[in-house]
Amino acid sequence: MKPIEDIQIEELRAGKPKAQRLLYDNCHRKMYALCLRYCNNRTDAEDIVIQGFTKIFNKINDYNGTNFEGWMKRVFVNEAINHFHKNKNQTWFHTEEPTEHLTTNTVDALGELSLQDLNLILSQLPEGCKLVFNLYAIEGYQHQEIATILGVSESTSKSQFARAKILLQRKLNQIEPWKKEAI
Repeated sequence: MKPIEDIQIEELRAGKPKAQRLLYDNCHRKMYALCLRYCNNRTDAEDIVIQGFTKIFNKINDYNGTNFEGWMKRVFVNEAINHFHKNKNQTWFHTEEPTEHLTTNTVDALGELSLQDLNLILSQLPEGCKLVFNLYAIEGYQHQEIATILGVSESTSKSQFARAKILLQRKLNQIEPWKKEAI
């Protein structure tokens, strides 16, 4: 992604199509990858990307001039959360309490995964676990904030995060030994 200095904020604020296209071309892949972490299919991720860019172009005057990439990522995360709320009639959260704990080796292995490998494993998590894991572990939200955003209890957020870690551990344990050495 090019630095924002290369993309003129004032031109974006003026609604110039060339500046909008430049922003889209430079940021689409990264924002698509971010959105794909939140949903299981590419069609939904692309829809969220389109909604995110539309929101950025419409709300560019809300940008306060500091950390454009952070502001932009927040817009896309919020669009992914909106997508969750629109599809909330699905059962995304499991109420069973986790009964296992992560081992130190699993935590070390998670830290050594490539982003592509991590995204692949995350895509296999149930929606609720994936959503909470992304918001907590990747975006840095606290469980109380996640609970408010998603309309669930704080304990549900915590249990979904714990369940995500357990499922990630199981996925890592399924990786063939030769792949573990590469990780």
